[in-house]
Order: sequence, then C-alpha cells, then structure tokens
Amino acid sequence: MQLYLGKPFDDLWRAGDPFERASALQGQVQRAMNGRRTLRFSANGSHYYAKVYQGVGWREIVKNLAQLKWPVLSARNEWTALNLLRRIGVETLNPVAFGLRGRNPAHLESFLITAELTETCSLEDFCRDWLRNPPPAWLKRALIERLAGMVRRMHRSGMNHRDCYLCHFHLHVPEGPEGLRGEDLHLFMIDLHRAQLRRRTPQRWLIKDLAGLYFSALDIGLTAADCCRFLAAYEQEPLREILPRHAGFWRRVVRTADALYRKEFGKAPSKIHGIP
Repeated sequence: MQLYLGKPFDDLWRAGDPFERASALQGQVQRAMNGRRTLRFSANGSHYYAKVYQGVGWREIVKNLAQLKWPVLSARNEWTALNLLRRIGVETLNPVAFGLRGRNPAHLESFLITAELTETCSLEDFCRDWLRNPPPAWLKRALIERLAGMVRRMHRSGMNHRDCYLCHFHLHVPEGPEGLRGEDLHLFMIDLHRAQLRRRTPQRWLIKDLAGLYFSALDIGLTAADCCRFLAAYEQEPLREILPRHAGFWRRVVRTADALYRKEFGKAPSKIHGIP
C-alpha cells in the first residue's frame, strides 16, 4: 500500500479508512468511465479535484492489450508525473493526497487529490481569437518560449504527456489578459493521467507530443517566425544548427500534425509551417 496525506487531509482523514473516504467524496462529477471517477469538491473552504479509481477490470485490460495499448490502472501514474514535473521546475497541479492499494492489476484501488487551479485559462481558450486579434508581440514570444521550455524539460526527464495539446496548459490570468506581465507569467501543465515515464523518451513519443501541440495551434495564426522561435527554444540551439541536424525529425512532427488535422476536421489546415 502507498499513502500520502497532505494538508488538510492529514487532519480530516486521520480517523477511518482514507480509501473509503475518497470513494465517498461528493461533489460535481466531471467524468465517470472505466472504473475512474473525477470530481470537484470542497474541503475546509477550498476546492479540490479528486480522481478515484476502483479498478478497470480484466475486460478493459484485455481490450486495450488487443489494441496494443496498456490502460491506466491507477492514480500512481499521474502522482509520479506530477512530482517529477515539480522536481524539474515545470509548473503543474499541486497534489495533496494520494493512495494506492491492491495487487490484482484489474482491481487496484487508488485516489489522487489536487488543489484547484484558480484564475487560470487554458491556452486553447486564451489563443482562440489570435488570428483575428493578435496578442502583443512580447506576450506571444514569451508564451512560445515558456511552452517550448516546459515541453523540453519534460521530454529530457524521460517523460511524455500523450495528450500534449494547448488545452492542457493553463495560464494564470488573475487580472485578465491585459494584466499579464512578462516577468510574472505562470503556465501550468495538467491532465497527466496518461503520461509515460522512462529513463529516455523514445523518438516516436517525442514526435507525438510535439505534433499534438502543433496540431492544436494550427488555427491561431502562428507565423513561420513563431514556429522557428519554438524550435530554437525547444532544441536550445540556433536555428542555423537545428536545420542541418534535426530537419528530418521536425518534418515528421509537421507531417504528423497535418495528418491529425485532416483526421479531425476532414480537410487540410489552412496554413502549416515546416522546415525547408
């Protein structure tokens, strides 16, 4: 069994079984599927999100294996990913409670509780109108470089997201977009339950993450210069060195993003920037 209870749950759940307490949580259910329930609830005047796993069952495991996939069996994956990101300096959710028990992979009991992010907006929503109303140049540049740096650190740590889209990065906007300052931007990476962790991230998963991110940004009015800025920040090299050394890799990223767009929308994107 693994158990961690941070404040305030170390006091609130001191008596009784924490797994039973987690299963009995009541609140606004966000999702319920495959033995997992996600809900928003309140405790001690603050809001939290809980993911409670009751076991996916052998049928779900067999179905995923037949598709050459491995299902998410418990909250341990996300717990490990969150703690790794925090160690390497990537802002993310704050995990305040975690538990895992059981040996049968089909019937593991687990839970993960994270503090709610407040006054944030997903990059998908924040950038949605950029094509018609471009942001200040400094803000676009800062967000591109911050995003590239976060993804770079994640990948270099041996982790890949598997759902790396703009909607899973949340920007802190306590005073609205007009109140943002370059020296105080806070961008959080979320939704890590499918993340994979290894000693080294395979290239195919690097491409999948980067293509997913580019796919989700294809309609926000990015320029070739914006894409080059992301490449330089991600590779931490001048563009003149990236082109001869990594051109094949980034062409695969662009082709994968294009294929994702065609599959999702049944048409080619209006503009896609690649490496010459």
